[in-house]
Amino acid sequence: MTEQSSRRPSPRTWMALAVALAVVAVVAVVVVVTGQQQAPTPAAAGTERSQPAVPAPASPTEPSGTPAEPTAPAEPVAEPVSVGIPSIDVTSELLRLDLNDDGTVEVPPLEPDDKAGWYQRGPAPGAVGPAVILGHVDSAEHGPGIFFDLGALEPGDEVTVDRADGTVAVFAVDRVEVHPKDEFPTIEVYGNTDDAQLRLITCGGDFDSAVRSYEDNVIAFATLTGTRPA
Repeated sequence: MTEQSSRRPSPRTWMALAVALAVVAVVAVVVVVTGQQQAPTPAAAGTERSQPAVPAPASPTEPSGTPAEPTAPAEPVAEPVSVGIPSIDVTSELLRLDLNDDGTVEVPPLEPDDKAGWYQRGPAPGAVGPAVILGHVDSAEHGPGIFFDLGALEPGDEVTVDRADGTVAVFAVDRVEVHPKDEFPTIEVYGNTDDAQLRLITCGGDFDSAVRSYEDNVIAFATLTGTRPA
């Protein structure tokens, strides 16, 4: 061992080390307090102020925003029981979601056994129109939510919805978008369609610690490709 390498660290070295450890400790405390992890997000995310809930449709509309024309009654479709997204390892029973008193759509409760939920006032998955399923991205108490990886979906990824009659509706992802919560694309999400569509919604973007909410919504759009036995 050389003479230089056997010397003890100088007071200045110890001071630098202490400062570095203090910085690491502060970062660790911030992570523990916020409890948030960075979920996968597609392309670009906005940076607008957040709103705490997902808007509900005011009335049936065409994607262009014009009033919907009357149509013949569609064949009934069995209610959904569970949803599966193999590419992001998601399997969840589906809760029934309605409207809050303020007219926004309910979200599933934050629980250790996190589940997704189907907005039951809209079409059932596989019926003509846009079926809507919501799930949490994460929570400070329980960690990653059922839709934590929703932003990682890619066009062509499969989404399956098991239904009460023993059939499975199979969808293919068309695209994934990120929108500021105060610019939620209500018409694109809820507007009438000529075929069976599915929208999967969660939170995303930056986390605003002041209001303890994410600033954006991540929305996956998918189209029915077929049905099969369970």
